Amino acid sequence: MDQLLFHPKLVHLPMALAVLMPLVTGGVLVALWRAWLDRRVWVLVFALQAVLVGSGALAMNTGENEEERVEQVVAEEHIEAHEEAATVFVWASAAVLLLMAVPLALPDGRARQALLLGGFLGTLLVLGLGYRAGEAGGRLVYEHGAAQVYVDHGGNPGDGVNGVEDDDSD
Repeated sequence: MDQLLFHPKLVHLPMALAVLMPLVTGGVLVALWRAWLDRRVWVLVFALQAVLVGSGALAMNTGENEEERVEQVVAEEHIEAHEEAATVFVWASAAVLLLMAVPLALPDGRARQALLLGGFLGTLLVLGLGYRAGEAGGRLVYEHGAAQVYVDHGGNPGDGVNGVEDDDSD
């Protein structure tokens, strides 16, 4: 059963990174502008964004693997809304990753500064898109009952979820 729930476990990494990237990127940007850190620290920002993209793509893949099973209880239109939001989130994250790669090759100057700022603004966009994808996924689980396909109802009569007996005494 654990491997069936891989998608819900995996999606938390790109969502957490989507929240953290504006903070990390903004902090590094300020530190670079004030010359507190060497320009090579941008590699850390780039690497974290790459982890966001990779984990987001993996989360999309695991979601697609579980889609048919969830379609047993959730209308396809709701699943598609989440899938589309997740796709936009991952592609936007990849575009920001490419944007963040350019300052690594540029010398110091206005063009590099503008691209660093663009990378930061891109992380804010990705945060918003991540929120949208997460909200659509939450609706699948909490409003449309997507988790019900994973609940074991094979217990004995009178047993609750996972074999825990229901207490009907008041």
